[in-house]
Amino acid sequence: MLMMDIPLIDQHRDTVAQQKSDARRLRGAALSAVAFLALLWWVHLFQHLFGDFPALALHPRELAGLVGILTAPLLHGSFAHLVSNSLPLLLLITLSLSVVPRAAKRAFAVIWLFSGIFVWAVGRDSGHIGASGIDHGLMFFLFVIGIVRRDRPAVAAALIAFFLYGGMVLSILPNDPQISWEYHLGGALAGTASALLWRRLDPAPMRKRYDWEDEDDSDAGMASDTTLEPVRPNDVPVLWQRQETPTGQVLPFPKRQPPRNE
Repeated sequence: MLMMDIPLIDQHRDTVAQQKSDARRLRGAALSAVAFLALLWWVHLFQHLFGDFPALALHPRELAGLVGILTAPLLHGSFAHLVSNSLPLLLLITLSLSVVPRAAKRAFAVIWLFSGIFVWAVGRDSGHIGASGIDHGLMFFLFVIGIVRRDRPAVAAALIAFFLYGGMVLSILPNDPQISWEYHLGGALAGTASALLWRRLDPAPMRKRYDWEDEDDSDAGMASDTTLEPVRPNDVPVLWQRQETPTGQVLPFPKRQPPRNE
């Protein structure tokens, strides 16, 4: 059975209820983003007080480094490193959870795990930490899902994400040896794949129906007959055709007498 995801027509749209629902979903998405950032800041404060935990970093191709697939995104090398990841995560998590919440939850988990596995498999021999792979993955996820879904909320989120963080496209390539471009590339690949895989997981938004779409076809046909159709040729009077019954009166004029010669 072939199923097509066609936007439905909202014939009984309750604008107030819809606005309240959108506001609740936006607040929930923002609170989820703030909660995740609070976790990152709490972990970094713990690092600052008790020292770094190199055993929790991701070390490529080491058996002990596998634990870093789960823990490395929670660790940051400095407050500047944490701040640089906090604002993108706040905005991108909020956008993704408010526009496509079902796909975003799955994408977040896939980006976290796949980016870590990618770094463990092909990364440089060093300790990799930071949540930059997640924010790169979410940016690519939002951008691609806006292209493939093409509904207004997804397209708007894609434009916002790319306008603010489109420079992440360049950071997936080797540039600074102190930056884990492998994490960026792994997150970008995972975000792109998640968008393509779950682009139809969330239902399409209801399409607004306008008043002119509700006009009766019969009324429209009658209006067109009276205003747009020309009059039939039989109803057009012919000006040069003599009428059978005269309507005027013929007045006799006397003959003009020739002038007399005197």
